[in-house]
Amino acid sequence: MPEAVRAHALTVVRGGRTVLDNLDFAVPPGRITGLLGPSGCGKSTLMRAIVGTQAHVTGALDVLGLPAGHRTLRSRVGYVTQAPSVYEDLTVRQNLDYFAAVLGAPRADITRAIADVDLTSHADALAGNLSGGQLGRVSLAVALLGEPELLVLDEPTVGLDPVLRRDLWALFHRLAADRGTTLLISSHVMDEAERCHRLLLMREGRILADDTPAALRDRTGSETVEAAFLHLVDEANSGQNKTAAATAATPAGESR
Repeated sequence: MPEAVRAHALTVVRGGRTVLDNLDFAVPPGRITGLLGPSGCGKSTLMRAIVGTQAHVTGALDVLGLPAGHRTLRSRVGYVTQAPSVYEDLTVRQNLDYFAAVLGAPRADITRAIADVDLTSHADALAGNLSGGQLGRVSLAVALLGEPELLVLDEPTVGLDPVLRRDLWALFHRLAADRGTTLLISSHVMDEAERCHRLLLMREGRILADDTPAALRDRTGSETVEAAFLHLVDEANSGQNKTAAATAATPAGESR
């Protein structure tokens, strides 16, 4: 089965700054891929590129076998941003009614999506009266309308208590196992890495590693993914320092 997402030489330059630097990676179908790294490393920019809303993208980026942003992907890709994207003057159910009409999703999806995110008891509450975590779950319910093949979720568990985080991750695994949904989930919380089938570790617009959590721990001799990430950062810094030292030692006009 072809990859859900494939990138080659993917680059984004914004305001003279390289935000994504020549990325090559693939996201396997029907699995949960974690996109992890510190704030500001380019995770959100990469997600916007995948859903087709990021400007100044060069290189190749295919999503479900089509160029990212292709009009036919609209109903096949669900996207949740960090900021809730719902109407606060509508109830939870009214929000989903509206977005289902926009997307052409079956009305039966509305009740299912509300139940999926455990908001059935709040279905008739105004979105503006919900907590930040509940608003985030309404946005996720909207993304689940139409049963998309790919879900792109930008830090969906930020601000949630441990019980809600656990329940959301259980939902993510059910979506992958029962519906064959591909999920790309970003986070800067390293303990969430262990919940993913595969990881893309990012730093400063580059991918440090693309592997399973177990393989990353084994490769670096680390007990946790966080320790593996720090090991890879130190390794990358060491390589950069050696390159800089070699360049400084090369006489002008000569090459090595």
